[in-house]
Amino acid sequence: MAESSPRFGFVAFAETWNGRLAMLGFVIGLGTELLTGQSILSQIGLG
Repeated sequence: MAESSPRFGFVAFAETWNGRLAMLGFVIGLGTELLTGQSILSQIGLG
């Protein structure tokens, strides 16, 4: 029986999802900034 490929660590599967979630977070951050008129840093209390 062949071993299945790992799902954790620096594998293509994990890196693909990491990229997708990073792009989603960036778009959500920009949308929130456009709607509120405040920068992302000021929204979380750092600016």
